[in-house]
Amino acid sequence: MYAIIETGGKQYRVEEGTKLQVASIEAEVGNAVTIEKVLMLGGGSLSVGAPYVSGAKVTAEVLEHGRGEKIRVFKKWRRNDSRRMQGHRQNYTTIKVTSITA
Repeated sequence: MYAIIETGGKQYRVEEGTKLQVASIEAEVGNAVTIEKVLMLGGGSLSVGAPYVSGAKVTAEVLEHGRGEKIRVFKKWRRNDSRRMQGHRQNYTTIKVTSITA
C-alpha cells in the first residue's frame, strides 16, 4: 500500500519504511508524527480525495533534524556597479514512515 501525502507545501509518494526529508516539523527526535493530509491511497484499491481522503492518516517517526546545502543567490545590475550576494540553508526533518491507515 502506498499514499501520496502533502507536507510543507510539497507532495510525496510514501510506503511503509520510506525515509524522506521534508520541511522542518516541530517535533522531538524519536517522537511519532501523524500526517492527516493524505491526497491518495493506492495499492489494492485506489481512493482519491477531494482534496483529502477522509479518515486516512500516515504515521511517521522523526529521525533527525538538519540543514540542507548552502545555495548562493547572486544578483547583479548591469552598468550600475551594483551587485548583491546572499546565501540560504533550508531546515529539514528526516522522517521514516511506520504505518499507513485507510
